Amino acid sequence: MDKALVIGASGGVGQAIVAELEGRGVEVATLSRSADGLDVTDEDSVKAALDGIKGDFDLVFVATGALTCTRDAPEKQLDDLSADELIAQMRLNALGPALVLKHWKSRIPRKSRFVFAALSARVGSIGDNRMGGWYSYRTSKAALNSLLHGAAVEIARTRKEAIVTCLHPGTVATSFTENYPDHDKVTAEEAAKNLVDVIEGLTPDQTGQFFDYAAEPIQW
Repeated sequence: MDKALVIGASGGVGQAIVAELEGRGVEVATLSRSADGLDVTDEDSVKAALDGIKGDFDLVFVATGALTCTRDAPEKQLDDLSADELIAQMRLNALGPALVLKHWKSRIPRKSRFVFAALSARVGSIGDNRMGGWYSYRTSKAALNSLLHGAAVEIARTRKEAIVTCLHPGTVATSFTENYPDHDKVTAEEAAKNLVDVIEGLTPDQTGQFFDYAAEPIQW
């Protein structure tokens, strides 16, 4: 891997991914809301930002997303569900990465290895959901998984060496996860190392799949 683009590079995981890649000798370009005004929920903003990035890349990593958009914490019960939160989560966590892939698709090489990876979350697994709650976040990540799986099928028809994947970083230690003391947590730096290791080990026959930080498949 020689050159990568990290989108959402100003966030905790995004910054750590940039540092990890650069530490491995990868040339990294970055885009973010804070530095570049990128709004991944706005298609014109996505197109303009990507058009401004020149050159060929081996990896596009989308690290954007949020646990909540209009409230302080994820929903604990169905009574907490609101249209505003669900729609905002869908736009940011599902539509955003899909728009990036849409406008990068024509730049995916046809004969060399390329990876498009986006941060998903284990809670987006329908089959693994035994706790309930977190309705908007779970739904948005399940939608992201579906969008990227479908895109992987399409892209594989013409770009045999391309890999499109959803990645679960584990529970990353942040100010928000301080409220969840029972979860095993990793630093952003540990998460980044694990995720880049996974990316480096992926093969084209694994495109369209959902993996955790240890390269273990997660059920849909």
